[in-house]
Formats: sequence, C-alpha cells, structure tokens
Amino acid sequence: RSVYDDQPNAHQKFMEKLDTCIRNHDREIEKMCNFHHQGFVDAITELLKVRADAEKLKVQVTDTNRRLQDAGKEVIAQTEEIIRCRVQQRNITTVVEKLQLCLPVLEMYSKLKEQMSVKRYYSALKTMEQLENLYLPRVSQYRFCQIMIENLPKLREEIKEISMSDLKDFLESIRKHSDRIGETAMKQAQQQKTFSAALQKQNNVNYGRNMHLGRNRILESKNEITLKRTFEDEDEHEEEVLTAQDLVDFSPVYRCLHIYSVLGDGEIFENYYRKQRRKQARLVLQPQSSMHETVEGYRRYFSQIVGFFVVEDHILHVTQGLVTRTYTDELWNMALSKIIAVLRTHSSYCSDPDLVLELKNLIVVFADTLQGYGFPVNRLFDLLFEIRDQYNETLLKKWSGLFRDIFEADNYSPIPVANEEEYRIVISKFPFQDPELDKQSFPKKLPMSQSVPQIYMQVKEFIYASLKFSESLHRSSTEIDDMLRKSTNLLLTRTLSSCLQNLIKKPHIGLTELVQIIINTTHLEQACKYLEDFISNITNISQLTVHTARLYGLSTFKDARHAAEGEIYTKLNQKIDEFIQIADYDWTMSESDGRASGYLMDLINFLRSTFQVFTHLPGKVAQTACMSACQHLSMSLMQMLLDSELKQISMGAIQQFNLDVIQCELFASSEPVPGFQGDTLQLAFIDLRQLLDLFMVWDWSTYLADYGQATSKYLRVNPSTALTLLEKMKDSSKKNNIFAQFRKNDRDKQKLIETVVKQLRSLVNGMSQHT
Repeated sequence: RSVYDDQPNAHQKFMEKLDTCIRNHDREIEKMCNFHHQGFVDAITELLKVRADAEKLKVQVTDTNRRLQDAGKEVIAQTEEIIRCRVQQRNITTVVEKLQLCLPVLEMYSKLKEQMSVKRYYSALKTMEQLENLYLPRVSQYRFCQIMIENLPKLREEIKEISMSDLKDFLESIRKHSDRIGETAMKQAQQQKTFSAALQKQNNVNYGRNMHLGRNRILESKNEITLKRTFEDEDEHEEEVLTAQDLVDFSPVYRCLHIYSVLGDGEIFENYYRKQRRKQARLVLQPQSSMHETVEGYRRYFSQIVGFFVVEDHILHVTQGLVTRTYTDELWNMALSKIIAVLRTHSSYCSDPDLVLELKNLIVVFADTLQGYGFPVNRLFDLLFEIRDQYNETLLKKWSGLFRDIFEADNYSPIPVANEEEYRIVISKFPFQDPELDKQSFPKKLPMSQSVPQIYMQVKEFIYASLKFSESLHRSSTEIDDMLRKSTNLLLTRTLSSCLQNLIKKPHIGLTELVQIIINTTHLEQACKYLEDFISNITNISQLTVHTARLYGLSTFKDARHAAEGEIYTKLNQKIDEFIQIADYDWTMSESDGRASGYLMDLINFLRSTFQVFTHLPGKVAQTACMSACQHLSMSLMQMLLDSELKQISMGAIQQFNLDVIQCELFASSEPVPGFQGDTLQLAFIDLRQLLDLFMVWDWSTYLADYGQATSKYLRVNPSTALTLLEKMKDSSKKNNIFAQFRKNDRDKQKLIETVVKQLRSLVNGMSQHT
C-alpha cells in the first residue's frame, strides 16, 4: 500500500527490494538443483544398465503370450458361447417378468372393451380407474401403454356421450309416458279416497241408533255391502297397481348420474337434468287451445302434470342430490302459479255446468294425488272457490233457461186433479196444504198453475247440483250449508226474480195470466220455509244455528207479486185508454141521446168480467186494482173534457157526458170487488160529478159564493178547470146561436157566462199570484 503513497522515492525503493528478493530466490533454486543433480545422473545410469534385461523380458513375455493365446483359443470360444447363453437366459427372464407385469394390464383393457361392448359403462369407468391408478404406472415405459393412456380419455368421453344419449332417451320416454303415469297415480289416489270414505262410513254406521234404530239397521247392512264391495274392488285391482317404476325404466338416469359422479362432473349432470326438466315442465304446463271444450282435455292436462311430479318425487327419493326438496318445491310453486292461471282462463270459457263439475272433480283428484306426494295444494282449493262461483253462474244461466221454458209452457190456469192419485202426485212435488180444499170432493182444482211444482222441483234440483260441487272440498257442514243457502238465494233473488220480471213484462201476458202469476208467487213464497228445511236436512245443520243464513225468497216473490200487481194496474189502464180512444162524442149536439155511450158500456162490462177473475187474488190487490181503474177512468174522462184540441162543447154534449158518468158511478156503487166501505169507490168520480153538477144545474152563484170553504158543495171543482170548460161552452154558444143577440134570454145567458168567466179568471189569477 505504501508503494502508492505519496512518499518520495517509494516506488524506486519497492523495485530495489523486489530485485533483491528475486536474486535470493534464484540462489536458493540453484542450490537445490545442485543438490539433486547427482541423484538424477545415478538414476539414468542404472536405467541404461537395465535396458538389456528389459528387452529380454519383453521377448519372453511376447513368446509366452503367443503360446498362451494359442492354447486359450478353444477356451475363449467356449466362454463366448457360455456368455451368449447366459445373456439369452437373462433376456428370457426379463421378458417373462415384463410380460407378467403387462398381462394384467392387457387383461384389464380387454375387460374394459368387453364392458363397453355390453354397455356396462359404470363398471368400465371403474376398470379405467384401476388401469390408471394401479396397472398402467407399472408398465408406463412401453409404447402400447401410452396408446392405452391416450385412449382412456376418449373412452370416457364416449361413455359420457352414450350415457347422455340414454338420458335424453329417458327424458323423452318420461315425457311420452307422463300422462299415463299421472293417470295411474290419480286412479290410485281416487281408489284410496274411496276406500277411506267407505271405512269412515262404516265407523259412523251407528250414528243415531237410539232414535232411528230400524233405519240404521238398513244403513248398516248397506254400508257392509258397500265396504265389502270396496274391499273386493281393491283386491281385484291390487295386482293391477302400477307405479312409476313399472311404467318407466329409470336405470338410464341412475347410470348417467353414477357415471358423471365418477367422472367428477356430477354438478354438470345435475344442472343439465334440472334444466331439461324445467323445459319439459313448461311444455307440460302449456295447455291446448281447445282444452276447455271437453273433460278429456282437462284430464290429459292434469295427468301429464301429475306424471311429471310423480317422476320428480321418485327421483328425489331414490337419488342423492340430483334433485332436492328445495328444487321440487320451487318447480311446484312455478307450476302451481301457471296451473291456476290456465284454469282461470280456460274455465271462464266453460258454459256447461256439467263440464265445470267434471273439472272440479278432476281438480280435487289432482290436488289429493299431489298432496299425497307431499306437495302443498291449498291454492288449488282456493281456486275451487273461485270456480264454484263460476259454476254457480253457469247453473244460474242453465236454470234461467229452464225457468223460461217452464213459464212458456205454463197455461196459467189452476191445476185440475181428477182423483186422489193425481192429487198425491202434485203434493209429492210441491208442499201444498189447504184444509178447505181437502174437504172438497174430486174432481177439483188447485189454486196454483202447473209451473209452481215444476219451479219448486227445479229449485231443489239446483240445490242438489250446487251440493255436488261442494262435496270433496274438505269443508265443514256449516260452510257447505252456507254455500248452498247463498247459491239458492242467488237463484231466487236474481235468476228466478229476473225471469218473473221478464215474464210479467211480456206483451202476450194478459190480466188473467197476471192474476195467476200473483197466486203462483204467493204459494212459492209460502214454500220457502220447506226449502230451508230441505237444505238443513241435506247438511244436518239446524236452522237455529246463529250463523245459518236465511233464504231471501220471500222478498223475491213479494217483489214479483208487486210487479205483477203494478202490471195489472198498467194493463187495466191501457185497456181503459183503448176504450176511451174509440169514444166518438158529438160535442156540438143540441141534446143527449138519452142513454149512455156504447163504448162506455162495453168498458164497464169488460171491467166487471175482469174483476170477477180477481176473486182468487188477495182482497187488497183486487181493491187496489179496482180503485186504480176507476180513478184512471175518471181522469181520462176529465182529460177528454179538458183536451186542448177540443174547442167547443154544447150543453147537449155535457148532458150526454153526464149520462156516461152516471153509469160509471152505478158501476162503482155495485161493488164490483168486495171489501170497499161505503161510497169509497164512488169517490173516484167525485171530481167529475161536482163539475158536471155545476154545469147541469148552472149554480155558479153558489160555487162562487162558497169557493174556498170546506162546506162548499163544489169543493172538488178547480176554478181553472171550470174556466176551461166554460170558455168552450161560451165559444159554442157564440158559434151556434148567430141570432142570440136578438133574443133577450140568450143575451142574458151570454152576459152571465161572460160575467162568470171574468170572475173565474180573477180567481185563477189570484191563485197564481198567491202561488
């Protein structure tokens, strides 16, 4: 390090020291060489002495070798032969050992090929697994093993493809057979339900034995026969019971599941299976467009769905993890929503109640079947309540037509019965009781017409039809009773009421028919209590129960009766108007004919004959009709006098009109309908009578003097009415008495009329201002 320091002459000093060290080493080398040089010279000298001996030895060795070689040629040949044999022996041993290692591999591969040929794919996969893990690693150095190793993945893919093809065939098979599977499952569920019902009926056979022992003995024997037949039917069908396994070979799905599980693709297989089954579910849930036309369409639809879920339930229980309860529940909820939507849509097209009832029965069997497999079906029974309303609507439409046909075919006359047998036939259909009529001898007539027992029987048939839908809905007797009463109320208050209202409004229904309709509705109203008893007997629910609904038939028949009464009043008034229209008064006649008008006498005769028909009506109805007719006649006659188109009236016309009113009063006093007190009916013509009396007597001074007083003789005469009629008489006097101004009496009469007219106008004006 000091060589490179900055000391002066340091490099030179170093070089000097280095030269000194080199010279020292040279002297030491020289000394060492001088020390060993003599030994080297001695060694060379000794080697020169040995050279001659070495040459001799070489010659001897060469000769010995030659002689030895000649002597050992035969030995060498034998030795080489031995070596060759031993090599062959060693090779044979090695080949045997290697063949012993390869033979199991070849045997397993041959076994694999055989398993593939006989389609034992799961066993083939196991064989492949043994080859790969146990046999092939021992002989992996051979080329044929490499070929095998390369072929094994191809074989696995081939097995996967074949098993997937089998699975697709299986899926296609269950798609084709799902309706048959479902039909079989539904049939078994229905048989099980029938069997359970028979057992329950057998258990309840002793119900009410103390009260109806004899009746129950008959029932017991019948139930035993029914139960025996049920057991016999079960025995007959026991051998024919088929399950999903009997109808479909599930082995492909098992094989495919095992194969994919072994190959480590179990999740892929599960996803594929579920995806395909969801697609099939959508196809199964898609209904045919004409499904609602026949019950077979619904049956096939339900059978396919049941078959689908029966297969899924089987797969759920016999495989582990292919489908889960969560998956089936999710699939069922999706299917249930679709089923409900489809049924709502297609059932709305059903107009035949029998088809709706068949649909209900199918839904019940469908729900019971799937409920037996653990699927929740409450929403289906909720849907049945919606369909029940629709069923009731179709029943109401059907019964509306039946009621119309009954009303059209009715002759609206009392039912004649010639003997006791005919009488009992009628009362067996309708609960009619009349002690007074029972005392009469045959032949006799029942007050109602033929439509009454027919309507009553049809209402009972409607109750039976409504009950059919309520069966098997898993509802209590109270709920069924409530449903029957509600549907019967709809029949009475809407359908029957509408038919009656339409019947009453028909033009061809005359007064006689209306009278009979009132009588019919009265008897139908009285029969409502028997309908309530009928429903109670069916459901075994007492009418005294708090929640028991009542039938609204009373109000229905009352409304119909009131409508018929109103129609009677209307038709009577229309008939009166027809007679009034043919009235032909000569309003300018100088004097009356001395007798009532012909049209009025015809009208009175018509009213007499009509009111005789009213004898079977309730007294109040007949009285009201009679009073209404008289009041309408009085008003019509009054309007005839005050008609604005009538410009003038002579005193002769007034007299003739008075004769007609007298006939009306005589008719009213003759009591055409019994029950009026005093002159009640004659009061209908009091306005006309006082007005005509005023003009006939010409008592204007009394009228004007007593006007406004309660004791006035002409209290019912309105000043405006009197003024209108008086002006028409005034115009008539002016026109007919051209020379009246030349006669003093006529001039005085004319002045009197003008004076009265002025006073009446002042009264009318005063009334208008007061108002």
